[in-house]
Amino acid sequence: GETLTQGTVGAVAVDGKRDLAAATSTGGMTNKMAGRVGDSPVVGAGTYAKNGTVAASATGAGEVFLRGAATATISDLIEFGGRDLAGAVYEVLVERLPRLGGTGGVIALNAQGVFDAPHSSEGMLHGYLTEDGRLVTKVFADESPANR
Repeated sequence: GETLTQGTVGAVAVDGKRDLAAATSTGGMTNKMAGRVGDSPVVGAGTYAKNGTVAASATGAGEVFLRGAATATISDLIEFGGRDLAGAVYEVLVERLPRLGGTGGVIALNAQGVFDAPHSSEGMLHGYLTEDGRLVTKVFADESPANR
C-alpha cells in the first residue's frame, strides 16, 4: 500500500494584493537512484505559481509529475482552457497522472482564495487557514466540508 506521508512539505499562499506563491520541499524517495532529480524543485512539475491562475505544490510519484508537467498543466488549464480551480486540479491529478503511471496529490490556491487538495493517492495530510482564522487539517477528502 501507499504511505500517507511521503516526506514532502508544500505551501501555497495568496497575499492582500492577490499575488500567489508556492514552495515545495522533499526528502525524495528512499533508496533512490544516484543523481535522481525529483519533481519538487522543478518549476511546473512539483511547484508552480502564476498570478491570475494558481499556486500549486505537489507530492507523489515525482517522475510522473515531471512527465506530465503537472502543476504547470493545472495553470494552463485555468488560463487557456477556461477551467475553474477544482476542475483543473481534478483533471490533472485524478485523470491525467494515473494514466502516466503514478499517483499523488496537490495543494492548490487561486487569487480569490479558493483552495483545493485533490489526490489520487489513498490520502494526503494537508491543512489550511481560512480568512476568518479557522485552521482545518485533513488526510482524506471526505473528512470535512471543502473550503468552497
